[in-house]
Amino acid sequence: MGYLFTSESVSEGHPDKVADQISDAILDEMLRFDPESKVAVETMVTTGLTVVAGEVKTNGYVDVQSVVRDTINEIGYTKAAYRFDGNSCGVLSAIHEQSTDINQGVERKKPEEQGAGDQGMMFGYACREMDNLMPITTEISHQLLQQLAAIRREGKEMTYLRPDSKSQVTVEYNDGWKPVRIETIVVSTQHDDFDEDDDRMLKKIYDDVKNILIPRVKALLPQNVQKLFSDDIKLHVNPTGKFVIGGPHCDSGLTGRKIIVDTYGGRGAHGGGAFSGKDSSKVDRSAAYATRHIAKNMVAAGLADEVLVQVAYAIGVASPVGFYINTFNTTHLKDSNGKKISDLQIAKTVQEIFDLRPYAIIKRFGLKNPIFKPTAAYGHFGRDPYQKEVEMKHEGENIFSREVKGQTKYFKMVDFFAWEKLDFVDKLKDAFKV
Repeated sequence: MGYLFTSESVSEGHPDKVADQISDAILDEMLRFDPESKVAVETMVTTGLTVVAGEVKTNGYVDVQSVVRDTINEIGYTKAAYRFDGNSCGVLSAIHEQSTDINQGVERKKPEEQGAGDQGMMFGYACREMDNLMPITTEISHQLLQQLAAIRREGKEMTYLRPDSKSQVTVEYNDGWKPVRIETIVVSTQHDDFDEDDDRMLKKIYDDVKNILIPRVKALLPQNVQKLFSDDIKLHVNPTGKFVIGGPHCDSGLTGRKIIVDTYGGRGAHGGGAFSGKDSSKVDRSAAYATRHIAKNMVAAGLADEVLVQVAYAIGVASPVGFYINTFNTTHLKDSNGKKISDLQIAKTVQEIFDLRPYAIIKRFGLKNPIFKPTAAYGHFGRDPYQKEVEMKHEGENIFSREVKGQTKYFKMVDFFAWEKLDFVDKLKDAFKV
């Protein structure tokens, strides 16, 4: 047996992810009114109650109650039997104004001199295990729950499913850190109460996960990854038994408590800062996106098979105080003498290509647009970038209007997951003469 590595994911109905989605929904709504909004919103959910707190600076008015209830209902908590649903839960708001001491370091007369919203270090990671340059364990963990949610919404199979679920995938690697096979899959899903006995209920859910969910996920994966599935995978389904009581009624949920699920499933590294509920002036979020963009484009350009990028900031200072790259000895670059180029040399060149000031990051990815709610479940990375028309609540550049049911409404075409674009590959190849 080789090395075993494990990653997990949680569904959109997991209590912590419910909190993340509420926080990001509030952020998006504020950005619809005012793209200069500064937002740091935290959410706590528990039996019959949602509490929202934090600091904001915005020129828009947001109906927090409506945003919270709509988000909870979209996730699927719509029944009183769940002891937490969007129509009846209490909603308490304790949002207040952002500290002027913090704001003076972020907003400057010259926008390009905008300082970082906090100190800290952020990491980005990419590897060749999947087509989207994410680790296999992370990607399959997310896919299991995304498809489980799709099955729940379709309502044709596994009709007993409820919103809360978790997954875990363990992969065996050889000495060269290449994936050999899937060792273990764990799926725990909340479900309706069955009229039959617990053993029959558990067998039904086990069989459905094995015969419906896993084949559906496997079919979405490339052939090289499908080969890692075998008949001897250890499959654990609801290993504790009955899972009727779930969601915020079972466990309280908090914003920012699933940061490893949000990133690389334990691969690479994490600086410790959460993402959801924070506007892009907080480099915990925007710089984590920027470093993923760098790492992904480096791997796609053929500079290395695995890349970890770290950047660090001081609060109120625009330029990073630190920049680091680790290729884990997988770089293919050589100098004129045929000697492998060091990671230090690579880092110096890469830093000249990517502008890592907060202003530049925000502009590059369009982070003043309401694009964050979709990031709040199933990971911020490895997602397909796309464009979509979104409704705005103000006039401005690239915003157009049209009549909708007799009312003038404003819209904008915006990029989602722009940090996943491979738009710097050619620049990197030119710089390194690849």
